[in-house]
Order: sequence, then structure tokens, then C-alpha cells
Amino acid sequence: MRAEQSDTTQSLAEFDSRHTREGLLLRYARGRLSSFWKRQALTLSGAVLLFFLVSPEVGLLACTLAIAGEVLDCVLLAAIPTLLTRGITVRCLYRWTTVTGGLQALTIAACVALAWFTAPNDSASLFSLAYLTGAGINAGIVLPFHPAATKVRLCIFAGTVVALFAHAAFLITPQNEQDQLIALTYDALGSCMMMYMASIFVEFVAAGHQRQQANRRELLVRSQALAQALAELRENQKEARKLSLVARHAMDSVIMSDPQGRVQWVNETFSRVTGYDFEEIRGKRPSEVLNGPETSQDTADSIAAAISAGTPHRAEILNYRKDGKKIWMETMLVPVLQEDGNTEMVVAIERDVTASKQHAAELAQAKIAAEDGARAKSSFLATMSHEIRTPMNGVIGMADLLCEAPLSPEHHSYAATIRTSAEALLTIINDILDLSKLDAGRVELCQVDFNLRTCIEDVTKLLSPQAQSKGLFLTVETCVANTLINGDDGRLRQILLNVIGNAIKFTESGGVHVTTTEHETDAGPLVMITVLDSGIGIPADRLERVFDQFSQADAATTRRFGGTGLGLTISRMLAHAMGGDIKVSSPEGQGACFTLTFPMRAASGTQTIYEPVPAILAEVAQGLVVLVAEDNKTNRLLVRKYLQDAPVSLFFAHDGHQAVEMTQTHQPDIIFMDMSMPGMDGLAATRAIRRECRRQPRIVALTANGFASDRQACLDAGMNDFLAKPVRKAQLLECLALVHPAL
Repeated sequence: MRAEQSDTTQSLAEFDSRHTREGLLLRYARGRLSSFWKRQALTLSGAVLLFFLVSPEVGLLACTLAIAGEVLDCVLLAAIPTLLTRGITVRCLYRWTTVTGGLQALTIAACVALAWFTAPNDSASLFSLAYLTGAGINAGIVLPFHPAATKVRLCIFAGTVVALFAHAAFLITPQNEQDQLIALTYDALGSCMMMYMASIFVEFVAAGHQRQQANRRELLVRSQALAQALAELRENQKEARKLSLVARHAMDSVIMSDPQGRVQWVNETFSRVTGYDFEEIRGKRPSEVLNGPETSQDTADSIAAAISAGTPHRAEILNYRKDGKKIWMETMLVPVLQEDGNTEMVVAIERDVTASKQHAAELAQAKIAAEDGARAKSSFLATMSHEIRTPMNGVIGMADLLCEAPLSPEHHSYAATIRTSAEALLTIINDILDLSKLDAGRVELCQVDFNLRTCIEDVTKLLSPQAQSKGLFLTVETCVANTLINGDDGRLRQILLNVIGNAIKFTESGGVHVTTTEHETDAGPLVMITVLDSGIGIPADRLERVFDQFSQADAATTRRFGGTGLGLTISRMLAHAMGGDIKVSSPEGQGACFTLTFPMRAASGTQTIYEPVPAILAEVAQGLVVLVAEDNKTNRLLVRKYLQDAPVSLFFAHDGHQAVEMTQTHQPDIIFMDMSMPGMDGLAATRAIRRECRRQPRIVALTANGFASDRQACLDAGMNDFLAKPVRKAQLLECLALVHPAL
């Protein structure tokens, strides 16, 4: 069928090509050339008559003139295909062939004039007129192919007739003027009638040719349309057979219903899924057979409404098999519309999604269980943080006091060992809490303006004693033009403490060099901090594993240097949270190079850059009234010892109720408020103070809970600051240095 369609299309294209300006010119040339000898037969017959009836000279001259004109015209016509291939335009060829056609007509007219003038007693007038009429008819037949050449020929032939009669009228003699004039008039009228009949014939032929060509083209167009329609019909039939096979053997149920929803056909999958064969459900609505007690009526109504409206619809509905088993079906209704827009049938594609629904329910239960587990984990970590930090506050605080006491070197070393061990334990606790928050994605960055150079130098100053104790150098080089940036300086310090601290820990000789540079990227400027040490290095196969949780280079490293293996894990996760990364390279045995990168954001200029400085007693204002709300006896003793030399009036409350009462009585300038106290906790006491007390003190939370949510709860309750236990003496003095006594 495709071949038939292609043939009709090709035939139509060829027809249109033949009727273009170029095609008509070529057909004109072929027609004139093919009828050349027929025309010459008439020419020779006329020449022979003139040869015998007039004179041989006249016959030969007429034959020569006629053949010369024909040859000139036909030579050009024969060369047209070649000239077209050489780039000569069709327009030029039309002009040239019009000229040669006119010359050919002039030679015919000359031959007729010879016969007219040389025949004795005007005996060839009828012959001449008949010959011109025949030549005119011959020229008019090709009018549809070359109108210009035809019109030129007809004009020449008509002009010749007029010229001949004009000459005859000029030669009328006075002796027989009336008779000659009458005869000439009859001849002229006869000529006009012949020319009129010839023109009617030419017009008839031209009109018939035009109608014939139009009919042929219409026939070709209809044939093409018919072939295309047949091809589409066969393609549709083929597609319908394929769709029928697909529907019959599809893994999904297929239901075909009438516009009222009554079943007309179902496939085998429907019978296999529901247990009903076609005969049991034919003519019924699926809802009459498949719906049950727990089927959603709203869903069933929405399906019925979609069928009535003839609109597509998707729904999930609980159906019942023939054996009573529940099945969840995902239904997709698609109406098949007629040309007038009315519904012809409704096709429903149904899929058994029972397993998916069960899986979704299991996932929901698993999600609930995971959330419960996460809450339990958070609660456990919060409890453990509080329970460990509370005694650690006493241990570290007392160790600090012992280190400040006038002890013997041996006893001082004992106290320092206690403090160092307690701080190491506290570091482990903080690492575990940080890792838990990072895993849960609950880390919130505090974006502030800070001095990058000062931040890095503070970290190196803090770690310098550790490097000096091992005989290592610790140098810093900052190559950043503008060191005032915006970011979380606290998290940056935490990363640098981990990375630089590790470098010092794993380096026995040489030292650590910290370099800070700025790099431009397509995404914007980056800060690159490189920490290069001369330590033991990292094996190539363990470079990336150093960032895994609880992982170090090897077990021997853990035994030798200790640590949980969480520091670098936390550092990389923090770097990712900041939009950066940490990478490591290390030729084994030649040290390691850790590179931290993060986006360099310009300082906003709306915040005051705070450069922390150690607080000293001299900075604490005279006459401050300080209230400490703490239920733990050890912690109260520790605070008392910390502040025994400070120029303050110190009061203690054992619970929240007492804290509220003492605030109203003593009107403190600052309150250190423990979060967990019997009776009324620190949050409730703070709210009561903010609500009931006329004079509002500065309230600083003292808590063993180290989560960000605890900090936010303190701020929401009305507290001004937050200190996580164990609290150091310097922290208390810094808080006091920010407060001035009321006048």
C-alpha cells in the first residue's frame, strides 16, 4: 500500500512538473519537433502546386522560405534542454522561441503572399486564405503551451490577410470597379468567417485542453487522497490489532465499558486478578461486583461521575475478589470520544497495587519507628550529656582550683593530670554530641562578621604550648587581602582545632605550617587553609578513610596516640555545612597536608566584630550583685571559690522558687541560672522573673545540656546568654565583665 501511495504522489509531482513554465516550454518544443514532417508535407504540397501552376521559380522560392523558417525555429527548440542545463533561464528561452516562432510565421506569410500575387487573375486567393487559416489553426493548438509565440503567429497571419485584401482593394480598376469591389467584399467576408470559425475551434481546443488537464490533476489528487486514506486505514487496522493483542495480554486489567459504565469486554488479567470471568461481569457495572463493605463510597462516586462526564480520572480503590479477598486497585479511566464529542466507550486500566500499599504502610511504620528511635537517641544523649557534664563540672573546676593552689611540683602534676584527663573526656562527649547533631542535619551555622586572621591566630596561640612541649614549630602565614569576612567563626575554630591539633599530635619532629590563601572560582572567591605537617603521614589506601567515623590510619595509631577518630569526621561534615570541603594528601612517611576550603563571603558591615579577650578580675565592676541559682552543692562551692576574689556580692539560691524570691529581695545585676532544679526549673524561674520583677537583671544559663535546642529554649525563656558545663573561671569573669552595677 505504501508503494501505491508513493506512485500516486510521484504521478502528481510529475504532472505538476509538466505544467510549470519550464515544463510547458519543453512540451511545446517536443510537440513542434514531433510534428515537423507533417508540417513540411503541407509546405511541399503547396510548393509543388505553385511549381506547376505558377512557375518553378515561385515554387522553389516558397519551399525555401517555408523550410528556412521551420529549420530556424526547430533548431532552437531542439537546443532548449541543453540550454537549460547550461543555466539559460526559462524566461530568456521563452523570448527567443517567441522570436523564432514569429520568423517562422513570417516565412509562411511570405509563401502565401507569393501564391496570392503570382497566380494569374487572382486565382490563388482562396488557396492562400485556406493555407493561412490552416497555419493559424496549427499555431492556435499550442496556445496553452506557449501563449506568446501563438499570439505572435496569429497576429502575423491576421496581418497578412489584412495586407492582402488591402492590396487587392488598392488594385481595383475603374472599368469594373463595382464588380471587383463586390467580389472583394465577398472574399473578405468569407475570410472573416473562416478566421472566426478558426478562432472558435482554437478556443474550444484550448478550453478542452485546460479542462482535461484540470480533470487529470483532480483525478491524481483524489487518487493520492484515496491511497493515503487506504494506507491510514490499513495502518489503523494494524494498530488496532496490535492494541488488541496488547490489551488482551497486558499485565494490567483492561475493562471496556459503554457510556453508562456497563462492561463490554475485559482481558484475561482482569479475570485472573478478580476471579470473575467475562460472562459473569458482562453488562454489569464493575462497582456492582467488586465493591465491598470497606470500599470508599466517595472514591466510587468520583469514578461514576467521571464516567458520566466523559472525563479522564485516576483513583485508588479497595475492591474485593470473587473469593472475598481484599485488593487495592489503581484505576485510570480514559473516555473514547466520537467526532461530536459524545462518549463512545470508556477504557479502564487497572493495576493491583495491594503489595505497594502494604509496603507503603510498612514504610510509614518504619518511619514512625525511626523517628521514635531518633527521639529516644536525642533524649538519651541529652540525658547522658547532663549527667556526665554535671559531675565533670565539679571535677574540672576543682582541678582548676588545685592547679592555682600553692602545691608542690609533684602534687601540681597530679592536679594537672586530673584536669587534662577530665578535659579529654569532655572532648569525647562533645565530639559524640556534635556527630549526633551533624548526622541529624540539625547543625545551625551562626553567620557573623569576624577577622579571619585573628581567628586562625587564636587557634594557633591556643595550641602553641602543645607544640612547644614537643619541640615543634607552629607557624602561620596569611595571604588574604581582606581578612574581614562573614561566616561561623566558632565552627571554623572547631575545624582548625581538630586539624591543627591532629597535625601536632602525629608529628614528632619538625613542625606544622598553616597557610591561608584566597582563590577565585566561577562560583566566587574561596578561602583555602592548608595545614602541612612533617609527621608520620598517611598510607595512600587510607587517605579517605581518615574522614570515616571512629577511623584512624591503623590500630597502632589508636593505641599510640589515642582519640576517638571523630575529629576529622566532624570537621569534614562541618566544612560541608559551610559550603566547603576538607581534602588530604600525604606521601607516606613525609607528613600530611590537609586543605580546608569554604566560600569567602564579604563582611556585611551590620555587625560589630567582637574580639574576645581574657577576662581578669580588674575588669569586673565594683559592687556587682551576683545571684547563683544552683541546686548542686559541689557546683555552688566551685562558683564560690571562682569568685572569692572578685569585688562582688554573691548570693546562692537552691531552686527556682528561691531564685525568684531572692531576685525580688536582692535585685541582682546578674543571675547565673541552672536549667535543672527541683520544684521550679531555670526556664520557669526566668519567665517568672521577666514577668514579675520590676528591675530586670542579666540572666546567664548554666546547663549541662549542650544541644542547640537547649540554647534556643534559654533564649526564648528570656535569658541573655548561655554557658555549658563544665564552666571555667574565665567564662564567669567574662560574663561579669559585661555587666555594670545599677545606680
